Amino acid sequence: MAATRLPGTPRLLRALNDRAALELLLDRGPLTRAQLGEMTGLSKVTASQLVERLEQRGLVRRVGEQAGGRGPNAQLYAVTPGSAHVIGVDVGPERVMAACADITGTIVSRVEQSTKDTDDPVGVVHNAVVQAATEAGTDMTSVRRVVLGTPGLVDPVSGEISFAWDLPRWHRGLLDDLRRDLSTPVVFGNDVNLAAIAEQSTGAAKGHRDFVLIWIGRGVGLASVIDGRLHQGSTGAAGEIGYLPVAGAEVPRHQSKRAQKGGVRGAFQSIAGADAVRAIGKKYGFRGNEASDVIRSAVEAGEAGDQVLDELAEKLALGVAATCVVLDPPLVVLAGEVSQAGGPGLAERVEREVAAITLVNPKVVITGVESEPVLHGALHTALDAVRDEVFGSTTA
Repeated sequence: MAATRLPGTPRLLRALNDRAALELLLDRGPLTRAQLGEMTGLSKVTASQLVERLEQRGLVRRVGEQAGGRGPNAQLYAVTPGSAHVIGVDVGPERVMAACADITGTIVSRVEQSTKDTDDPVGVVHNAVVQAATEAGTDMTSVRRVVLGTPGLVDPVSGEISFAWDLPRWHRGLLDDLRRDLSTPVVFGNDVNLAAIAEQSTGAAKGHRDFVLIWIGRGVGLASVIDGRLHQGSTGAAGEIGYLPVAGAEVPRHQSKRAQKGGVRGAFQSIAGADAVRAIGKKYGFRGNEASDVIRSAVEAGEAGDQVLDELAEKLALGVAATCVVLDPPLVVLAGEVSQAGGPGLAERVEREVAAITLVNPKVVITGVESEPVLHGALHTALDAVRDEVFGSTTA
């Protein structure tokens, strides 16, 4: 029987080879045609055709020569940075930060704008995004995706914001409004989930396929990564750990999510959120405008501040333990302003307390993403999608 010929196979192979070559150029830096051929297992002729094809499409460019050896120097090639751009946005109750990155992942601009005294979320995002593109030396025609990190629930089916208690002007329908306004794909992402993506890409969870991230800052939140994939739940509410009933806290009942200007009352939020952290600090003589300032002062005080860290760790361990006995992750990352202020000392205390009150003993560490994790997570998310689009369409 004659073998069945798969239609489109040569085209598919070219696309796979092109994608492999582009990934190598991103990961390994400028390479010659011969080096690309050796690393991909392609013949010299096929590798040369591949490079010519990518160069014609504007995806790679010549960046120099490799000296040495007999004959003329070999040309070095790299991914063309400006072949596509993405913009990540971190939206908070008081300010919006936007950053533009080229397709290599290099951040080429960053802007920050106030959200105070405005009731026009589309206008605020528009101004920040367009300014980020302009300062990057490009325009919106080159921006292939905008990812916005926001507190609150993001519906995993529609992509819409279900609610965000500290962003009352953000509402259903906003996603379509932004897409029409910017004329480019726009995606919402929960801020803590995006922080976990940044952690998995470049932080303390790099190389881990299973971990949870607990965010302790203004509010509390959780992101869980299972077998390498972010778990959002059926409605996007996976990780709303502020509502978790825990010992020593009032159980929240019949609370309207949209009616609460201060977020959830009771539950884990009431013993581990910013107000609770300030109360713990005050109990032992440590004060500050922000909860993170209180914890930072306690750490700097040495032994005099140990009681603050001890009590905070006991409170945090209740939420961490409840999560870990369900998911049993090998790694827990503490993120957010309060966690960063507590540092390794806080992480070690939480680890010991979780092991003392449960059957599991996960490693607990402080975030490895030192600044702007939500913004970096938004950029990583945008880049992954755009590279799939751009690198996957090289044979079109």
